[in-house]
Amino acid sequence: RILHFAPEHHLQRFIRQTGPAEYVLADLFPSSPNVQKMDLQAIPYPADNFDFVLANHVLEHVQDDAQALREIFRVLRPGGHAILQTPYAKGLTNTFEDPSIKTELACLHAYGQEDHRRLFGKDFALRVEESGLRRAIKTHADLLPDVDVARMGVNPEEPFLLFQKPLTI
Repeated sequence: RILHFAPEHHLQRFIRQTGPAEYVLADLFPSSPNVQKMDLQAIPYPADNFDFVLANHVLEHVQDDAQALREIFRVLRPGGHAILQTPYAKGLTNTFEDPSIKTELACLHAYGQEDHRRLFGKDFALRVEESGLRRAIKTHADLLPDVDVARMGVNPEEPFLLFQKPLTI
């Protein structure tokens, strides 16, 4: 059972080929009728419902990333995984966010994109762990040793941001 926020088309095709029991596509602003309108900060599913939650390049957009992470934790079954790729700045020790930054132009200057609400720093994994999830981070080089990184556009040093809900809490 998979919950996929801001579902990327190429990943949808790949995931569907694996034959999940349930595959829910979700977005705050759905672009097609097969995508449910859903806020990551208030997921309308019961606790322990999904085996996987994917939210690639979503957490930097939400108003309250801590609330979104608590929701991900809540809906994941024990032992379930979350893939939470996000842009981050290796040069920042701590995530930079300022609630007074509201206009698109100010967000562009502060965070690099008009609709971002923060710029994650090296503390990203710690922020995720505050929700109860545990890191299982790998590098792309570890996970994809035989992939031609130039051809596939993969940064071998970029972390693959994988987290797991503990089996017991």
